[in-house]
Amino acid sequence: MGSVDNVGTPGNVFSPVVPLEVRLAGDLEASLDEATKFFHGEGEVHDALRAIVSRLDNLGIPYAVAGGMALNAHGFRRVTEDVDILVSAESIAKIHEAIEGLGYVPIYKGSKNLRDVRHGVRIEFLLAGQFPGDGRAKPVSFPSPELVGEVREGVRYLNLPTLVELKLASGMSNEGRMKDLSDVQQLIVLLSLPKDFSLRLNPYVRPEFEELWRASNAQARFVRIWQRTPETEPALNAMLADGIKVEAAYGVSEASVLLVTSDPTLAAKYQLLDESKL
Repeated sequence: MGSVDNVGTPGNVFSPVVPLEVRLAGDLEASLDEATKFFHGEGEVHDALRAIVSRLDNLGIPYAVAGGMALNAHGFRRVTEDVDILVSAESIAKIHEAIEGLGYVPIYKGSKNLRDVRHGVRIEFLLAGQFPGDGRAKPVSFPSPELVGEVREGVRYLNLPTLVELKLASGMSNEGRMKDLSDVQQLIVLLSLPKDFSLRLNPYVRPEFEELWRASNAQARFVRIWQRTPETEPALNAMLADGIKVEAAYGVSEASVLLVTSDPTLAAKYQLLDESKL
């Protein structure tokens, strides 16, 4: 097991800190223990998160936590071994000047990213104005953290539309970041995001979101038996105009039809139920 950060080029070693990911890689028991703590809001990564945001708050530096920790804050519970933080490009020098050597060391000489010495956790800084994914210019860039943060339990995280937008732009432009698209699909499922959530996103990523939404909802069918009468016909016509489909209601009266949709938002609106649970 390695004892220092290695940035991938022989001899280019700067920090003597044992990275958390290295420490856990060869120790299944330690990994399981850390994962258990993580899901209880404890352990090295959560401690490192609280420590760095406390430093940033004391320095008066605007920030927004991104990446895996933001996913967890929004309800997608999965373990991560680092902390991603959005800051302005102007803040980096101030951060390094204030805390480098005081519990934090660069990943390698000249790196904008830091390693928390106490916890061994990598702190990765995303810079406003730069571009996610392949790093090339595109309609979606990392925004100013002041504009996109929301506070949860004392920590400022990326709001959900911004998190989704950045992950889509990253996965769309970099094949090595396909997991970002998978993360968005998980958010769609776990949070039951409606298709029109795409309207809150940059047009550049809307088609990708809608494709993931269709894939996520392809198997879902919501149904309701509807009795057709002159009195209920206007309501039925309104539902049809809204996108509800009609099928024959076999084994029910001839005046009945089966209302069908795969859109959970429409299902909730018109009280259709998940067919698989009936």
